[in-house]
Amino acid sequence: MKDIAVVLVSGGMDSCVTAAIVNEHYQPALLHVNYGQRTESRELKAFRDIASFYNIPEERILISNIDYLGKIGGSSLTDLSINVQDAQLHSKEIPTSYVPFRNTLFLTVAVSWGEVIRAKKVFIGAVEQDSPGYPDCMPIYYETFNKLIKVGTKPNTCIEVETPLIHKSKSEIVKIGGSLKAPLHLTWSCYKNTDKACGLCHSCFLRLKAFKEAGVNDLIAYV
Repeated sequence: MKDIAVVLVSGGMDSCVTAAIVNEHYQPALLHVNYGQRTESRELKAFRDIASFYNIPEERILISNIDYLGKIGGSSLTDLSINVQDAQLHSKEIPTSYVPFRNTLFLTVAVSWGEVIRAKKVFIGAVEQDSPGYPDCMPIYYETFNKLIKVGTKPNTCIEVETPLIHKSKSEIVKIGGSLKAPLHLTWSCYKNTDKACGLCHSCFLRLKAFKEAGVNDLIAYV
């Protein structure tokens, strides 16, 4: 019997490929978090489509709602009064799409669930290249979080967060997804729209660039 691993699945490309990697070696338990983001409904649809693709049973699916991030605001993803920026590739500033301390909250839910269902790992599709100043996408952040798990869970709990894509380029991630037959056509990356992807936000820009560099056709619809 394979060990259980919790996978954080936003519905985006990176988390989908992470789920595909985990599916090779573990029993995946998929976690999705609604946090009051602009594209919440579309991301949830992508999550459900990915869960269906991998035939994940209901007992290994958890959808968590933490709407207080929307109430707190401070990010263009959760505050409609802040415009979603077009891609700022050379900016050294933390972009407006940064959601304060978001990944910590997501991982906390994942570890809590993982401790109950006796998971051995928590996987998250964090990518350092995708983080122009995002402090919670850096390797040192995950190294530190794993220390917190050790001191903050039961003595017999052995859960570790893994980030299999953190050092990969976006085009490499597309290629890995292709090799594992990950359902990238079911994913959603756009920060702004829920019908057709804008093609201009940071996430869309990196996705389009990655598919082009990988020589793969992106099957989702763009404006």
